[in-house]
Amino acid sequence: MTRKIRKLAVTAMCCAVAAAGLSGCEDDDMNSFPFDEKQKAADFVGAKKFDLDGKSVSVSCSGKLAAGKPVVVLLHGGGDGLSKMAAFQKTLSGKNRVCSYDRLGAGTSDKPDGPQSFTSTGKILTGVLDEIAGDAPVVLAGHSMGGLIAARYAPDHQKRVKGLVLMDATPSTMLADMEQAIPASAKGPAAQVREQNLAIFQGQNPEKLAMPDGKVRSAGNTAVEVIKHGKPYLAAIPESGPRLEQAWTAGQRKWLALSGRSKLTTAEKSGHYIYLEQPDVAVQAVARVSTQAAG
Repeated sequence: MTRKIRKLAVTAMCCAVAAAGLSGCEDDDMNSFPFDEKQKAADFVGAKKFDLDGKSVSVSCSGKLAAGKPVVVLLHGGGDGLSKMAAFQKTLSGKNRVCSYDRLGAGTSDKPDGPQSFTSTGKILTGVLDEIAGDAPVVLAGHSMGGLIAARYAPDHQKRVKGLVLMDATPSTMLADMEQAIPASAKGPAAQVREQNLAIFQGQNPEKLAMPDGKVRSAGNTAVEVIKHGKPYLAAIPESGPRLEQAWTAGQRKWLALSGRSKLTTAEKSGHYIYLEQPDVAVQAVARVSTQAAG
């Protein structure tokens, strides 16, 4: 039981750090025309690998792009991949064009050559959006670490990112929260949670992504919905659990500073994996934000 609790805590706070074979459109005689390239981006459905900044990145897209509607892009949590979000993507694609991708070091994408930052992982995200969204507006829907990346990316890309759905996103000050909730003198499971998470946030994770604390920056008038878990599973960690749970909840509220159009929702029956445990809550949030983004 203790091992299970510790694993859940590490999964959540470090974003779970520890796919389909259809081809894209064929080239034709018109592929030098910008309109045709944008049309290819809008029509691509299935699984495909793109060469981005010299690395192979796996992407999956489904659903059709309707005029005026945004492309929904899913960002998986740490230690996961696009395959984890496949069922969620399929549900959303009934009314949206939806794409997901494996970041470097995740799923079937290439591994990074060295340490990554929010800037370098953001560069890959920009490349993905160029391939699958063209000039269409985008809604980023990120889980855990994917939510953290989305929230760091959006303020610098307001012309493109018109909506954010953060599903139990890793808080912006998780390092400080961790150190405050679990003192260095802690013993047992709590000490292990502290040690593992601090290492992961410093870049000891499959994506080699360092995730320093930072202020929540404004994403302008972007539509934002923050969804937090309702089952207080972090509270089960001996001694420090309740403080971690409080810090996580406070961290979700901090994300509301992204925009004056932010909303906080609680998935009452869900733990960390909201899009799996209570997908209807996540689907409804994406629908609301997509409608606002289209307006």
